[in-house]
Amino acid sequence: MSTGRSATPMGPAELVQAAAMARRFYLEGKSKIQIAEEFGVSRFKVARVLETALERDLVRIEIRVPAELDAERSDALRARYGLRHAVVVESPADAADDAPDPENLGEVAADLLGELVHEGDVLGLAWGRSTIHMAAALHRLPPCTVVQLTGVYDAGTAERGSVEAVRRAAQVSGGEAHPIYAPMLLPDSATAAALRGQTGIARAFDYFDKVTVAAVSIGSWAPGISTVYDMLTDEEREQYASLGAAAEMSAHLFDADGRRIGRDLGERCITVEADRLRRIPEVVAIAGGSRKAAAIGAVLRSGLVTSLVTDTAAADYLLLETGPGPRPALDRADPDGA
Repeated sequence: MSTGRSATPMGPAELVQAAAMARRFYLEGKSKIQIAEEFGVSRFKVARVLETALERDLVRIEIRVPAELDAERSDALRARYGLRHAVVVESPADAADDAPDPENLGEVAADLLGELVHEGDVLGLAWGRSTIHMAAALHRLPPCTVVQLTGVYDAGTAERGSVEAVRRAAQVSGGEAHPIYAPMLLPDSATAAALRGQTGIARAFDYFDKVTVAAVSIGSWAPGISTVYDMLTDEEREQYASLGAAAEMSAHLFDADGRRIGRDLGERCITVEADRLRRIPEVVAIAGGSRKAAAIGAVLRSGLVTSLVTDTAAADYLLLETGPGPRPALDRADPDGA
C-alpha cells in the first residue's frame, strides 16, 4: 500500500535497488553519500529511494522498549511536569488499590541510578520502602560516596532498613558509607538538635551539601502510606490534616498545591532540610500506585523532585490531573514560596 506521492507499482529492478539501499542505510550504517557512490546516483536519488521504501512498506521501523516500560506515558509525564527523567512501568495486573508500591519500581530505579550516578558523585538515600527495594536491586554503581538523608523509621529495623540500604549501595559502588543511626522522628526539637550534634550524625549532615544524586520516597497522608503519619499521635495527625497535609517526603509535608506545611515537624526530625534537598542537582522520587497518585502530584508541584519512577496507575492519574499548573522541576521552584 502506498501512502506517498505515487501509487505506480515498483518494477523488480526498483524493488531490488530499494531493498539494497535500505539494507546499506538501516542495517549496515552507511551514509547516503556512500550509497550514492556505490550505485552511481546522486544522494538525493538515494534519499528518494529510501523514502519510497518506507512508503511502500519495504522497510518497517519499530521503536521497541522492554515490555514493562511504557515509553509513551513516560515521555508525556516528563513533559507535563518538566522532569529530567520520567520512567513509567506497568502496574501489576492484580494490584489492588491499597497495594504497596510495586517492587519492580525499585528494580527500575536501581537501573536508573546506574545511569545517573558517576564516579566521584555523592549519592543520598532517604528512608522509604521503595528506596530500600531499590538498594537491594542495585548491581552496578561507579565509585561514589553514599550518605543517608534521613533517620530510620524505627531503630530496631535499622539492619533491614535505610542503614542497610546505604551499606548495600556503598558495597556495590566500592565507596564510603555514611549511615545515620537515629530515629527519623524525635519527641521534641531539643532532642533532635542534640542528636544532630553527635559525631556520626553530624558527619553525615556535613555531606548533605555535597550530594549530587538523591533517591527519595513519597507517602500519602494516610495510615500505612506515610512513615511520618504512622509515627505521630492522633492529635498531631489531625493538626497537620487541618493544615491541608496531602503528601510527605523525607519528613517534609506538602499540601495538594505542593506548598510545604508543618515546618515545626521538621525541627523534630533527623532529615535533610528542604532547602538543601532543593539544591541537589538530581532528586529521583520512587513511588507508584493509585493510592499515592495525588501525593506524587503534590510533591512534583513542589519543584523539589527532578525525576520520577512510577507506574501506569499513578501516571494515568497524574496525566489527567486538573488544578493548579505544575511547577517545572527543572526550575527547582521553592516550596516555601508563595
